[in-house]
Amino acid sequence: MAEMEEMLTVAEIQEVADRLRRRTLDMVWRAQAGHPGGSFSLAEILACLYFRVLRIDPSRPDWPDRDRFVLSKGHAAPIYYATLAERGYFPPEALDTYDELNSILQGHPDMHTPGVDMSSGSLGQGLSPGIGMALGARLRGKEFRVYVVLGDGEIQEGQVWEAAMAASAYRLDNLVAIVDWNKIQLSDFIEKAMPVDPLPDKWRAFGWHVRECDGHDVAAILHALEELRQVRGRPTVLLAHTVKGKGVSFMENNPAWHAKAPNEQEYLQARTELAVRR
Repeated sequence: MAEMEEMLTVAEIQEVADRLRRRTLDMVWRAQAGHPGGSFSLAEILACLYFRVLRIDPSRPDWPDRDRFVLSKGHAAPIYYATLAERGYFPPEALDTYDELNSILQGHPDMHTPGVDMSSGSLGQGLSPGIGMALGARLRGKEFRVYVVLGDGEIQEGQVWEAAMAASAYRLDNLVAIVDWNKIQLSDFIEKAMPVDPLPDKWRAFGWHVRECDGHDVAAILHALEELRQVRGRPTVLLAHTVKGKGVSFMENNPAWHAKAPNEQEYLQARTELAVRR
């Protein structure tokens, strides 16, 4: 469990997720850059990980026994940074510098940022270092776990399946993949670009234990991740059904909001909608 003074309730974790969306919107608006859609679909998942699941200590980002996290879909960096700031890795004021020259918060995650365990952004490459970390834990006799968040469009990459095959071969039960299954990639729906179904069967065929859940239901996410923690002898994957752009009516399930900053009118409407939990 996360190293916190007291455990947050499900309702409090949802409140964190709501704040993460608002902060992400502010960052993308201020920078006029970033990926709001794929960030918003991750809010509850990141809130659950960083405020209940991960064994971490923000005062010691390099603590050897910490759980590791890899954001393979690195374009969701805005909400990742919002999460790290909310959890105490650096002051929230740093979010105002997102995507600026010389900022510690660049357009994609970088290991120079406190709390970032792996640089990412070139899609399809996050699961492989996650395997290396999980193997490293075994070789060093460590008990930390490794969590890797993948985009559903990203898993069209062949390297993901090579990594999935290797993780199964090494029986890495300290490795958890989480697929942000929002059904949209770049500028279109996945089924029109390169279908990935039947996704659960594909992961099972590669030897993984598969669990599905509503990726916006905090209680369901926590329950699923706890179930996966109990699995022994093989890697696990959580297929989280999400909505791209979740929380803002004109962004939800809309491919146009993959990589687009809102104008002033859109920003004000989104800020108003995010002030009320959806």
